[in-house]
Amino acid sequence: MKRPNEQLANHLTRAGMSRGELARRIKSKAREWNEPNVSPNVTRIRFWMEGEKPRTPLPDIIADVFSDHFGYRVTTYDLGFGDGTRADAALVYDTSYTATVRAVAELGRADVDRRKLLAAAPFAAVAGVGPSRDWLMNTLDQEPTTGPRVRLEDVTAVKSMFETFQRMDIFQGGGSGRLVLAEYMSQHVYPLLRRTHTEEVRRALCEAAAEQTYLLGWMAYDSGQHGIAQRYLIQSLRLAEESKNAALGAHVLAGMADQATLLGDPQEGRRLAQAGRHGLSKATSPACLADLWCLEARALAKLGDATAASRAVAQSEKAYERVRPEEEQAWAEFIDPAYLHGEHAMTFRDLEDSSAAETHAVRSIEHAHAQKRARRGAMSQAALAVTHLQRHDLDSAHAAGLRTLTLAGQVKSTRAIEAVQDLRRRMQPFGKNRLVADFNERAHALVQAA
Repeated sequence: MKRPNEQLANHLTRAGMSRGELARRIKSKAREWNEPNVSPNVTRIRFWMEGEKPRTPLPDIIADVFSDHFGYRVTTYDLGFGDGTRADAALVYDTSYTATVRAVAELGRADVDRRKLLAAAPFAAVAGVGPSRDWLMNTLDQEPTTGPRVRLEDVTAVKSMFETFQRMDIFQGGGSGRLVLAEYMSQHVYPLLRRTHTEEVRRALCEAAAEQTYLLGWMAYDSGQHGIAQRYLIQSLRLAEESKNAALGAHVLAGMADQATLLGDPQEGRRLAQAGRHGLSKATSPACLADLWCLEARALAKLGDATAASRAVAQSEKAYERVRPEEEQAWAEFIDPAYLHGEHAMTFRDLEDSSAAETHAVRSIEHAHAQKRARRGAMSQAALAVTHLQRHDLDSAHAAGLRTLTLAGQVKSTRAIEAVQDLRRRMQPFGKNRLVADFNERAHALVQAA
């Protein structure tokens, strides 16, 4: 005999939704999940409340509907539907280390298998609230650890692989090697987390796994797969907490902040960046601090606060003055003048301060060219082109746009392609000018090839 689903009924009552309204929201959310055939009615919802369990992926879709409504993550378990799918479980910042290891291992396997459900899982705007709060509170409560760093062969091997894949991402884009890294993590690293024997070894492995999991998330982010990226970042943050490496956790929050701002929620992006900065109070990483200030500036620019954004850029530059690369952790390698000036250029671009934007863009381009970093060069060339458009200098914008196309074609990066598409949109007010037509034709060919 079926038992009434009191948890679902309670959430519906608290939300103040009718069954018809819930059905409409589920249908709308299903379209975001690329599940157009999902179309429940009031009768079907009554059956669920009477104890019938909806078919996959409906439990996850319903959880997303309530999460959006309440502003915090509601899981399938909260709704009385039992454990969620792999996609849903990876959005939970679990207090249990065992559950975290299981969630990240299942996420890796799902990623390798390219399951439809994981690929279709959308970015959940509210999912970062709880993890950033819990990480920050636990980090501030930690006592600094002392003693020599554990140097075991398996940890060293994992870290060496991290450096290899990170450089692949920096120079070739996130679309290069991500699935190979996912396979390596699923087959080698995540199983290691289950086989540690001492607390010191466990922490060292958690740190190495957090670095790699973050990189998987960042590569997915750079490839435009934001739902997958978000899940990796949340689990990376949890592993970073286990490692007691506060700087690494702050670094993960920087990635989450960047993603939130990019996807249209700069207020959340700013909050995540601030949480990361507060968590650095017991850790030393000027590079990470510079990055967090930089990303807060990006969010503030989107919010239209020019004064606060300019102040944050200045704080970022001040923090970077204290950076000693040899003292920073491996994951901070990309936080350098090419990256920071490129991000500052986009901050001032968004503020329509073309002079400041041009200054930073040119500096970024110079550093990126010297390092042969095509992705960063493409994004900064695009920012430079926009500064010329803001001054109505179409000739210079066209020249910078062509350089953007050349560089974007050298990497597998959705962000580089998006920079090209953004430039196409910004050229539209110039009408049918021959330079606009030429750029559009070349850009179309690049986008189609990508």
